[in-house]
Amino acid sequence: MRRQRLNLMGLLAAGAVVAACGASPAVGQPARGQARSETANAVNAEPGPAPATAAFSVLVTAAAKRPCGVNARKSSYQHVMWVFMENESFASIIGAPDARYASALAHLCGLATNYDAITHPSLPNYLAATGGTTAAVTDDGEPSVHPLYGASIFSQLVAHAMTWRSYAESMPRPCDTVTSGLYAARHNPAVYYVRIRRACATDDVAMGSISGGALHKALYSDALANFVFVTPNICDDAHSCPVQTGDRWLSAFCSMVFASATYRRGHLVVFVTWDEGNSDNRVPTIVAAPSVPSGTTSAISFNHYSLLKTTEALLGLAPLGNASKATSMVAVFHL
Repeated sequence: MRRQRLNLMGLLAAGAVVAACGASPAVGQPARGQARSETANAVNAEPGPAPATAAFSVLVTAAAKRPCGVNARKSSYQHVMWVFMENESFASIIGAPDARYASALAHLCGLATNYDAITHPSLPNYLAATGGTTAAVTDDGEPSVHPLYGASIFSQLVAHAMTWRSYAESMPRPCDTVTSGLYAARHNPAVYYVRIRRACATDDVAMGSISGGALHKALYSDALANFVFVTPNICDDAHSCPVQTGDRWLSAFCSMVFASATYRRGHLVVFVTWDEGNSDNRVPTIVAAPSVPSGTTSAISFNHYSLLKTTEALLGLAPLGNASKATSMVAVFHL
């Protein structure tokens, strides 16, 4: 295990970090030509859409500034959330001028610096993360082309009387198996698993707006499922829109999540990852939870199977498929 403090002053100026995070680790000098004012703004900027109340806005801003490192003891995490972004390698996100929020969040929380996607294109990576295998899928075919009868983390949770929800932004109807508009079925893995199709009709739903949709309501009414899979639409995940667009969405979304009582009570772990890379297949993976020491990094070799194994360990499930041979992220990120 290797733990070190993230030294990304291309991302945050020391004064901004101290102001935003209290007692944060020291950081170095600006890199990649990124100005101190830009990186400070990435942390201190107001988050995106939120309920129009002054009290809520203050709460969101405070929570967004210090989402991690606020609880030295490991918590008993009851909820795990995955947010899958699209098609960017580590170098095109961490330290990149168009990904200021993701870079800042990596500094404020935890970052896996040696995390690899499994393959190309998108769909096999989503299947690997949720089923422990690519199921020999090598394309982005629709669920009608690739009906999967094997186990998944979704079926594991059902078997253990636990709950799951997939929230797909811009999905026209629950458990939609057909790509349309800004919704891509290939980014919503639950719709491929035949054995959960009945549950999918109620548990795979449209996310709605960040400020008041189905996911927001679950978070703010203490009704969040044990496992939550978040699928931004193909613009907000930066698949078909600029990285900066995805970064703005991520800022608004994560700020909303971090302000929720579910997160602030120490019951929720959030993983933000990218399905595959664009230059190489090393992708950024950010780990956010109150018990994660701010600035934690790990150069241990992880991948999407590690994400599955980590989540199963947190929720008390046995590792599925190739997750059994993967390395868990629980210890290194103090989960």
